[in-house]
Amino acid sequence: MSEKKSRRCSFCGRTESQVALLMTGMTGYICNDCVEQAHEIIREEMAKPKDDFKMQELPKPKDIKAFLDEYVIGQDDAKCALAVSVYNHYKRLMQRNAVDDVEIEKSNIIMVGSTGTGKTLLARTIARLLKVPFTIVDATVLTEAGYVGEDIESILTRLLQVADYNVEEAERGIVFIDEIDKIARKSDNPSITRDVSGEGVQQGLLKLLEGSVVNVPPQGGRKHPDQKMIPVNTRHILFICGGAFDGIEKKIAQRLNTHVVGFDSVQNSHAIDRGDMMKYITPQDLRSFGLIPEIVGRLPILTSLRPLDRTTLRNILTEPKNSIIKQYIKLMEMDGVRLAFDDDALEYIVDMAVEYKLGARGLRSIVEAVMMEKMYEVPSSDEKECHITKEYAKRQIDKSCVLSAPAV
Repeated sequence: MSEKKSRRCSFCGRTESQVALLMTGMTGYICNDCVEQAHEIIREEMAKPKDDFKMQELPKPKDIKAFLDEYVIGQDDAKCALAVSVYNHYKRLMQRNAVDDVEIEKSNIIMVGSTGTGKTLLARTIARLLKVPFTIVDATVLTEAGYVGEDIESILTRLLQVADYNVEEAERGIVFIDEIDKIARKSDNPSITRDVSGEGVQQGLLKLLEGSVVNVPPQGGRKHPDQKMIPVNTRHILFICGGAFDGIEKKIAQRLNTHVVGFDSVQNSHAIDRGDMMKYITPQDLRSFGLIPEIVGRLPILTSLRPLDRTTLRNILTEPKNSIIKQYIKLMEMDGVRLAFDDDALEYIVDMAVEYKLGARGLRSIVEAVMMEKMYEVPSSDEKECHITKEYAKRQIDKSCVLSAPAV
C-alpha cells in the first residue's frame, strides 16, 4: 500500500491509488486521466485552421521559379505563371479570414503544350515546395455521375486523402488536373449517343472551379455507396489544368489566316513562328478545340509550353538534378559500377529524340533501349566501369524492337 502511495503522476500529482491506471516512463509516471486530457488538447490543436502564413516565410515567385529551374529546363513563361499563381494562392489564404472590403479571387491556370514538354513534370516538381496539400488527378477517367468511370467529386477525394481527411487543410489545397484536353466536346454534330466523358464532365467541373460546397465520398463513390459524405468548400482550392491539345495548331493557324504546312499568300507571314504556333494561343482557340465557354472563363490564366528544340533536349539529358543520365549513373553506382557516356553518344541520343518528336519522354525511351543490355549483364559480372560510345548506342538502337535508327 505504501508503494502505491509513493508513486505519483508527474503531471497532476495524484497517487497510484487515486487513479485507475498509472503508466511508468523512464523518469516519471503519467495517469490515464492526463493521457486522455493530453489527447484532447492535441486533437483540438490539430483541428485548428493553419492560415497563419507569414509573408516573410512564403516562397516568393522568383524563389519558386529558381526551385523549378533546378529540375525543369526551359519553359520560363509557364514557370513564371505557376510561380505567381502559387504565391497569390498563399496570400489569398492569409486574407480569407480577414475582415476587409477587398476579397481576392482565385485565378485558376491552364497550361497548353505538346506531349513531352514538361507540364506534368512542372506540377510534380512544384509539389515538393508547397506548404499546402497538392494532388495530381487525370481527367481521362472522369465521367458524368451514373456512368462507368470516376465521378467528378473523386478529384476532391484525392485531395482529402493527401490532407489525411482534414477538411480545413484540403480546402487550402492545390489540384493539378492533367489531360484536360481529353474531355473536350467531341463534335458539334448531334448524335444519338451521349458524350458522358466530354462536355458532361466539363459541366460537372464548373462548380469545382468556381467555388462551391461539394459533398465528397471519402472512399470513392462507387465501391462504398453507403458512406457518409464530407462537405468540402472549393472556393479557396486552386486548380491548375494541363493538356496537350493535339491538333489545336490548325485552329490557331485558321484564326491567324495562315497555314501550318504549304504555301502561304498572306502578307507579313514571315512574322509568324510556324514552329511554335502554341505561343499564339488564345481562349478562343480553346473554345474552337472543344472546351465550353463557361470552363474557359473559369481558367483565366492561359500559358503555353514551347516545343523542345535540340539544345533544350541536350540540356534535359544531363543538367537537371534528377536528369535521365544521372539516374542511370546512380543505378550503376548501387552495383559498384562507374558509368560514363561519350559526348557523341549523348548527341546521337538527342538526334534520335528529335527524329521521333516525343519530347523529353522520347529521351527516356531511347536511353532505356541503349542501356537495357548493360543493365541486364553488369550486375552479374565483375565489371567496375561501363563506357557507352556512339557506336554501342547505335548498335543497341538497331537491335531494339521499339525504335529503329534514322538514316545518318
